[in-house]
Amino acid sequence: MKLQQIHHVAYRCNDAKETVEFYQRVLKMDFLVAISEDKVPSTKEPDPYMHLFLDAGNGNILAFFEIPNSPPMGFDPNTPRWVQHIAFQLESVDALIQAKAEIEAHGLEVIGPTDHGIIKSIYFFDPNGHRLELTCVIGTPTQMAELKQLAPVMLEEWSKDKKVVTHASWLHENEFSQ
Repeated sequence: MKLQQIHHVAYRCNDAKETVEFYQRVLKMDFLVAISEDKVPSTKEPDPYMHLFLDAGNGNILAFFEIPNSPPMGFDPNTPRWVQHIAFQLESVDALIQAKAEIEAHGLEVIGPTDHGIIKSIYFFDPNGHRLELTCVIGTPTQMAELKQLAPVMLEEWSKDKKVVTHASWLHENEFSQ
C-alpha cells in the first residue's frame, strides 16, 4: 500500500451554513461539495446529515458533518482544547502576520505568532469551537533532518516513563525566553 495524500479530514459542525460561510470569509476556502442523505451509506443507519467539503489548497479537503438528530456537539473533557486542532500552512512569516491582521479584522481573538523553532504559528477558533492554526515553515533542511533522526530516539525514551525528552528542546528556546 502506498498512500498518496489525505483526501479529507471530517469534523462535526453545529450549523452547516454558518460553517461554510466562516471558512469562505475568514480563510478564503472554496465550497466544493455538499452531500445530504437520510441514512449513513457505510452503516445504513438512519441519521439525516449534511456533509460539506471545502478546498484547503493543494488537493487537501476539509469536511464537516451537521447531524441535527444527535445530541449537541461536545469536546472530550479529558483532552485540553489546545491538543486537537486543524493546522494550515502559509508561505511565509509575512503572510502569517498579514493573516493574523485579517482574522482579527473579522473580530476573532488570535494567539501568536508562537515560535516553534521550525515553524511559527497563530491560533484561533472557528464557530464550532474547533481550534485552528495557521503556520509557516522557518526550519532549515538541516534542522528537519536532525528532528527526523531524533524522532525514534525520543519516542523510545518517552515510551519508557512518559517523562519529557529534551533532545529537541531547542525548538522552543526563543518562545520560552520571552
